Amino acid sequence: MVNKRDFWSSRIEKAWEGRSVIWLYGVRRAGKTTLCQTLPDIEYFDCELPSARRVLEDPESFLKSMSGKRVALDEIHRLDNPSQILKIAADHFPETRILATGSSTLQASTKFRDTLTGRKFSIWLTPLMSLDLQSFGQEDIGRRMHKGGLPPFFLGLTDQERDYEEWIDSFWAKDIQQLFHLERRAAFQKFLELILMQSGGVFEATAFATPCEISRTTVANYLSVLASTQVAHVIRPYSTHKATEIVAAPKVYGFDSGFVCEYRGWKTLRPEDYGILWEHIVLNEMHARRPTGKIRYWRDKGGHEVDFVIEHRSADLTAIECKWSVGSFRADHLEIFRKNYSRGENWCVAHDVKKTYERRFGNILVKCMNLNAFGDECEKI
Repeated sequence: MVNKRDFWSSRIEKAWEGRSVIWLYGVRRAGKTTLCQTLPDIEYFDCELPSARRVLEDPESFLKSMSGKRVALDEIHRLDNPSQILKIAADHFPETRILATGSSTLQASTKFRDTLTGRKFSIWLTPLMSLDLQSFGQEDIGRRMHKGGLPPFFLGLTDQERDYEEWIDSFWAKDIQQLFHLERRAAFQKFLELILMQSGGVFEATAFATPCEISRTTVANYLSVLASTQVAHVIRPYSTHKATEIVAAPKVYGFDSGFVCEYRGWKTLRPEDYGILWEHIVLNEMHARRPTGKIRYWRDKGGHEVDFVIEHRSADLTAIECKWSVGSFRADHLEIFRKNYSRGENWCVAHDVKKTYERRFGNILVKCMNLNAFGDECEKI
């Protein structure tokens, strides 16, 4: 039985109301192919197959034959000129609905972005978020944290340890080398492993340069590559350049909690592991629910920190604290944050909150909620 991801199907249908061409992107094995295949009334073409590429050699004739239909072009990066067919479809066949997927490096390509500016709607398919777990009928958040959010890993359909290695190998061979032309595979993979091992921590370039035997410039380049392919998420500090605040050092999160567990050697989870993994789950939910939003964190030089800060156009700041158990929440750091930034709401996201409620801590009001409610609130911002 195929697990349908209703949240994403609905997002695609809504996007088609405004644009005829949709670009569906995300990391390898996030479920793009399955999502394409489960959409109703879809004409599916796998561009990995030579037969499909032959059919698409003449884009104009192909699009005429598909007039008025819904078409999925999976792995479109295998075509000689993938942006050409999407540009023709958008400009000359707007009655045809196109859903295209491809390598994350194609999304990062300047030529691809420039050619399709204003012609496509992009949807970032993240690892499994809260509503996906409901669709799968498996809402065990502990399993989601440990096994990760790539569907085959979460469902236990793989020899998982070997599959992590295979994923990293494929990422290097099919994504990195095709666009970025990096030469030192061992150094790059060591860097990626260290990012996963230290995921969620403040990023210090010197901590990576020596073990990877690379320069600080190369460290910055490698991090940019991982960020552009959605394999690492760089969360920069929020600051108005006050003398007491951290203004430059970002926090860096690996793309998936399952990979974090694997590279930290966590075969079983201990109580102290849940906190940092829960931060990854909350961050993933934000990416799924409001993928274009600007996410920051805040920290001062006294060590006070707010896990995430969402910037609003209105200049309000939503401050977010992630706690595995709401009983462990203390508002001390939020109170210090609000002395400098008074505008905006304060949220505590915890897995054991049954129903959203508000509680006052000193001079601030905090809204406590679970992951599903948090996702709904994110969509309202």
